[in-house]
Amino acid sequence: MKLTKKSHACVRLEKDGRTLVLDPGGFSEPDAALGADAILVTHEHPDHFDEGRLRAALEADPAAEIWTLASVAEQISAAFPGRVHTVGHGDTFTAAGFDVQVHGELHAVIHPDIPRITNVGYLVDGGKVFHPGDALTVPDHPVETLMLPVMAPWNKIAEVIEYVREVKPQRAYDIHDALLTDLARPIYDRQIGTLGGSEHLRLTPGESAEV
Repeated sequence: MKLTKKSHACVRLEKDGRTLVLDPGGFSEPDAALGADAILVTHEHPDHFDEGRLRAALEADPAAEIWTLASVAEQISAAFPGRVHTVGHGDTFTAAGFDVQVHGELHAVIHPDIPRITNVGYLVDGGKVFHPGDALTVPDHPVETLMLPVMAPWNKIAEVIEYVREVKPQRAYDIHDALLTDLARPIYDRQIGTLGGSEHLRLTPGESAEV
């Protein structure tokens, strides 16, 4: 399958002429969700869920559908009856020809004073790709390509490294990186690459790779 990195946490997957988009949020390109046959959203935070981007994609393609958790579905499902599906941990489904398993339940802790919201991760095509959203969820299934939340208000590099070690993917591609400056990237590349135990890779927005 073809994996294309969009800005921040958004990823496009293409296979057999169909497209699956994950987390086209407010930090991603305005057209990040356009052309998607199916869209997956991990949680309600605006850098992962942008209602305008989702509406544009579903209005452009009457066959496009969304799979997401309840907190997001309730904000957009009324406008698109039958096209927004609510999922949770343990669910499995097929979206745009991709087999998807749902893993995880809660967003990572930002601060003890901030209530935790729900968050799910998506394991695509039997472990070809895993996108955890804003959590360090370890699926109970081998992962070939881990979409790695490399820099966020809720993590530190030691946790990122330990997460790679625990998941043990064949390769890890950076996501959740809009807050990381180019000046700091070599530090993250060196430490995650040296200590994580898996191949650590980075794509610039719009760049693609076969996985």
